[in-house]
Amino acid sequence: MVDIAKLTTELEQLDTELSQPDSFKDPKIADKTRRQGELRQIIELSAKKESLQKAIEQNKELSNEGGELAELAKEELPELESELAEVTENLRSALTPKDPNDHKNVIIEIRAGAGGDESSLFAGELFRMYSKVAESKSYKIELINENPSDVGGFKEIIFKVKGEEVYRNLKFESGVHRVQRVPATETQGRIHTSTVTVAVLPEAEETDIQINNGDLKIDTYRASGNGGQSVNTTDSAVRITHLPSGVVVTCQDEKSQIKNKAKAMSILRSRILQKQIEDQQTAESAARLKLIGSGDRSEKIRTYNFPQDRITDHRIGYSRSGLPAAMDGSIDDLIEELLKAEAELVQNS
Repeated sequence: MVDIAKLTTELEQLDTELSQPDSFKDPKIADKTRRQGELRQIIELSAKKESLQKAIEQNKELSNEGGELAELAKEELPELESELAEVTENLRSALTPKDPNDHKNVIIEIRAGAGGDESSLFAGELFRMYSKVAESKSYKIELINENPSDVGGFKEIIFKVKGEEVYRNLKFESGVHRVQRVPATETQGRIHTSTVTVAVLPEAEETDIQINNGDLKIDTYRASGNGGQSVNTTDSAVRITHLPSGVVVTCQDEKSQIKNKAKAMSILRSRILQKQIEDQQTAESAARLKLIGSGDRSEKIRTYNFPQDRITDHRIGYSRSGLPAAMDGSIDDLIEELLKAEAELVQNS
């Protein structure tokens, strides 16, 4: 049962806090504003549900009295009941506990795995796929670091995706993506299997993760491109080691050492936050762990079978055809199925 009085009191307190002239200085203002919106939605839906229930009861009473009003009441009942069902479902969804990181931007790391050149080519195709997904949702992509392969793909590429609820829509992409197809260089038509590892990290703000400067080892060196070609003549590349966790981040994409350090710190905070999330997940149910991942980078989550034109997500047993469309960014159905599975697990836990 929803305690509307309690939620109304909480909303009133937030309204008062956020109406203060200096509220913008509060480091938690974004979280408070989100909570304010959630509470307002729940209270409005609850009021609408109660109003519809009363209207249905009144119409049922009128329909038993006979006459012209009774007929009108009977005609309105199906529409009112349908609206009540929709409002009830929306309220249930609004009351379902949200992932606290859903609103965050993400840092995505794509790395070629088993399969040599074919793996690096597929890493490039996955980057293009996520770029198309971002474009369709009006997200913005910011390249952080890249290590191209000789055949036109990527050994590694790291980039940030910014927008509304990015982590909510892309968090399930973490894990091993397996591709099965005949490579262009294969002369005998044999199907090869390659893998690419994807890590999706919620972007951590400085308020999320406090890092002691004394825990950092920062090295600078001269950036270089493919084959050792000099990118510039200054020590602009940065390598940051977080000594307590052993996490190492390098960045050389920018010509400015300051910019590379800022990007590296952003990745470092996000990797540490992701480690905290993974530690929390190990204490959760096996079913949820299977869906959201264990953090094990050898965990196969999806197979792209080109000869059979089939894409399969192994966590929820969902398969579909239309693989070329998926590689062109049309994966909304996969996202929705995974979100639906997550919601069911949360509601049943």
